Amino acid sequence: MIWDAETIFRIVDVTGVVANGLLGGAVARSRRFDIVGFATLAIISGLGGGMIRDVLLGSGYPVALVDPAYLTGALIAAVIAYVVHLEGALARRALALCDMLALGCWSATGTIKAAALGLEPIPSIMLGVITAVGGGMLRDVLVGKTPAVFGGNTLYASIGVLGSIEALALFHLGHPQAGMAASIITCAVLGLLARRLGWMLPEPIDFRLSDLRLRPLSPKRSVQRLRDRIARREAADVDPDDPDA
Repeated sequence: MIWDAETIFRIVDVTGVVANGLLGGAVARSRRFDIVGFATLAIISGLGGGMIRDVLLGSGYPVALVDPAYLTGALIAAVIAYVVHLEGALARRALALCDMLALGCWSATGTIKAAALGLEPIPSIMLGVITAVGGGMLRDVLVGKTPAVFGGNTLYASIGVLGSIEALALFHLGHPQAGMAASIITCAVLGLLARRLGWMLPEPIDFRLSDLRLRPLSPKRSVQRLRDRIARREAADVDPDDPDA
């Protein structure tokens, strides 16, 4: 078997599908779903982002429906999560690593695919991030949770943005495979550091416009200020050299 760049990226891609399928299965286990729930959440979690991207691009059937490796990987993940309770530090670290590798791979894949079809940079980056986080968002919505990428968690979507920018820049320089590699490495390193060190985006700034409200003076105070202004104006109009002043 020839281990060229395309083969390595495909392995990372399918591994990410399995890893996110396992994460979807972990959510199904926490909700005590049956095997249908496990399969549904595994497929949505592992393939949802790419399917959203392909539908928005309108470039043919979603890859997840054409390439059997993707659906097969998601279903295998559902069965594993249904049978085995994945717990412990080792399992969590392995899933986190695979998840971050997939984050970089999917961010780059979505961005490059959109750019290759002629989209401008910002839409291309947006589709790259949707590819990476769309499945997790759909999974959370289906189980009635606020999507984790909306905040209160360590950096995820913002790291995907960085990976998408790297991939787009190298794509336009004529090195799409280097863009894939750079995105995967960047997202994996920064993602694991964010989990380790607890990096998060800042919360909303508590700035209140009501604090800037102009409060009108009382009638008595307004009259007094008007009298003071008139007195200052009359004093300024007096000529000090005028003997009649």
